[in-house]
Amino acid sequence: MTRLKLAFLCSVLASSTMQTIFAAGAGSEAPNCALVAIGDSQNYALKQFRGKVLYVDFWSSWCSPCAQSFAFLNALDHDFKNQGLQVIGVNLDEVPEDAKAFLAKHPANFTVVADANQQCAKDFDVKAMPSAYLVDRNGIIRYVHLGFRPDEAKEFRALAEQLLAP
Repeated sequence: MTRLKLAFLCSVLASSTMQTIFAAGAGSEAPNCALVAIGDSQNYALKQFRGKVLYVDFWSSWCSPCAQSFAFLNALDHDFKNQGLQVIGVNLDEVPEDAKAFLAKHPANFTVVADANQQCAKDFDVKAMPSAYLVDRNGIIRYVHLGFRPDEAKEFRALAEQLLAP
């Protein structure tokens, strides 16, 4: 009986550890991050966008695939904003001037915020640059994608369209 209890306890601990590690994976509720807009210092909380489909993209100025993704994110925002899509670029640079210099070269037509203490990135368990999270209208993460390659843009677009469909 003792071995059975020990095995049960180990499986419970392992599953709770796995839930913590994958807390921001597909099927889980998106964390409610407190973020500040780059440029105008407006405060945002991700839960304020409940009812919209969110495309949350974590990026940094040193990331070359991030630079490639901005044209796609601008197009996605332009094409689907009126259908309920909210694109949010979450910058993880430690030096705000680095993010501003990046944005001068790669302008964003979508909401760009700073995660200065990187708490939001920790809550989402960001593993790569860029990391994209598609969140449904109820605040549930439906898709997670690490990195960006232009040939994958069609797939991202299709996934966003699925979540926007009535």
